[in-house]
Amino acid sequence: MIDPKAIPVAQVEWKGAVRIIRSAFPPIDLFEDIADPADWPLLISAEQKTNPRIMATIGNLDLVPVDRRVGGNGASYLMAPFTHVSTDRPSRFTDGTYGVLYAGDSFETALFETIHHHARFMARTVEAPGWTSQFREIILSVSADLHDLRSLVAGNPALDPDNYAASQALAVELKGGGAEGLVYPSIRHPGGECVGLFYPDCASDPTQGRHLDYHWDGMGVDLVRDAGTGAVFRVVGSTTITRRSRTSCRIGPAMPAASTAISRIDLVLQLTPPRNSSPYLDSLHHTSLCSRML
Repeated sequence: MIDPKAIPVAQVEWKGAVRIIRSAFPPIDLFEDIADPADWPLLISAEQKTNPRIMATIGNLDLVPVDRRVGGNGASYLMAPFTHVSTDRPSRFTDGTYGVLYAGDSFETALFETIHHHARFMARTVEAPGWTSQFREIILSVSADLHDLRSLVAGNPALDPDNYAASQALAVELKGGGAEGLVYPSIRHPGGECVGLFYPDCASDPTQGRHLDYHWDGMGVDLVRDAGTGAVFRVVGSTTITRRSRTSCRIGPAMPAASTAISRIDLVLQLTPPRNSSPYLDSLHHTSLCSRML
């Protein structure tokens, strides 16, 4: 494992970082309230008298230190990743016993990261093809001193595409030593960067952007639709599945089948929007190559 003391710390200041989450998760009233987070335990105690299910909505608030909690408009997007955790949902920098807020430095990076993980979930659960899932784009600012993995050479265990053992062990040591999180290269979107934040106050100003629909074709996410404008984009790349394979997919107009586990995804995101698409997508007139799956 990498010696945590050998990892440089970088001040990361990102405006317009992007996080894409499932739309199924609504804002949590307590976190959106203007009340001081220090008063939340009293508010929860009072609310429980009439709403015994409130804790299921809030999650485990004890996982977030009192002095690192955030409240107000949009705070649900910052707090929920830390209060709703499960060992059934481990990720690169956590085994699921504590939360991590992940965000990309651009829309493309966040898109490819979520496409990859969503495709693996859909393959694992053998879902039928179709427009199966809705997501929302969250635009936020990041301001934190983060342990910097961007200079690690390719093949370093902390950036392994599939095995998270080394990265989780590293994160546990760093978090235990008081680290605020990590900044690292995106494996799903080469050239992109991601952050994994250990505390909600490392980010701020969360604003909801577009609603997105992902189309699962039985082998991968082949289409993304901007729900606001109706514009549909094809994800271009190649997918290798255990039982069958396909060598191209794209972001533009229309595609279907069933599979088990994805072993690798190579993606090229070709954002050449059709006429009358949203201004935001119009600004993405370039081709991004994803050469490996994280």
